[in-house]
Amino acid sequence: MTIPTIEYLGVTESAALACSRWVGKGDKDAADEAATTAMRSFLNDMAIDGVICIGEGERDEAPMLYIGEKVGTGVGPKVSIAVDPLEGTNLCSNGTANAISVLAAAVEGQGRLMAAPDCYMEKLVVGRECRGVVDITLSPRININLMAKALGKDVGEVTVGVLDRERHDRLIAQIREAGARVMLISDGDLSVAIAALDPESGVDALMGTGGAPEGVITAAATLCYGGEMQGRLVFSNDDQRERAERMVGGNVDRVMVTTEMAEGHVVFAATGVTDGNLLRGVRFRRGFAITESIVMRSAQGTIRRVETKHLDEELRHPPCN
Repeated sequence: MTIPTIEYLGVTESAALACSRWVGKGDKDAADEAATTAMRSFLNDMAIDGVICIGEGERDEAPMLYIGEKVGTGVGPKVSIAVDPLEGTNLCSNGTANAISVLAAAVEGQGRLMAAPDCYMEKLVVGRECRGVVDITLSPRININLMAKALGKDVGEVTVGVLDRERHDRLIAQIREAGARVMLISDGDLSVAIAALDPESGVDALMGTGGAPEGVITAAATLCYGGEMQGRLVFSNDDQRERAERMVGGNVDRVMVTTEMAEGHVVFAATGVTDGNLLRGVRFRRGFAITESIVMRSAQGTIRRVETKHLDEELRHPPCN
């Protein structure tokens, strides 16, 4: 059983619209709460027997959309859902680029999303043209040269997105020493990772360490795009490693490829909150708002960009004379 694409799109649109009221107002907690509340409300109206496999955290840390929470009406297909109601809470509160609302989903028996421990993941994400070319175990210089050849570019024209963190100082230096360009990301690597899959975005790859849960959502988009993602879990303590052994299984130090994190028939949807490399943000006009989204299905091999006009309540239900 398939679920209409418009249903998934509505989930991220509702969250983006809710938190867009907080763009630039300096309150990231209020923005995140607005997005989470709106997303959960929409999911609970859907005719699915859903469960959150990646969400806002464990039950004792998050009151809504926590890992293991049941969503939907309970009548319909069993669906595993990975969400980030507001990727880039700081980006939203500061009014800066690349804040998005995002969802990935897989119907039981048709697809699968890996349960991801709350730890870091070293990531390498590239588009279709570089699939089968790069290797996360190689140096950035070698990978950049391999990418340049595959893309038909000079090395100096290759752009790599990297989170602007102290832990990446050496990586950033290596990329620049190779002659490539670095796009520094202030917060949230998900939107730039997805942009790296799109040959029109101006971003050719994502490198560096970010959240593992976001890595699984990225893998879903990568599967739909036909790109390539490689990842290695990074642990801060023994508890994280033990949890990963329970959730992921096997050798948790291995390099994981796209299909280990997302496989089969999956759906990915994202809606822009602020303007970015991937999507335009929510725009308000007199009486309506405009959202830009992307929605993908791996089974059909479709990638759609959708612009939606959302009318205010009084325009949708004018008073009777």
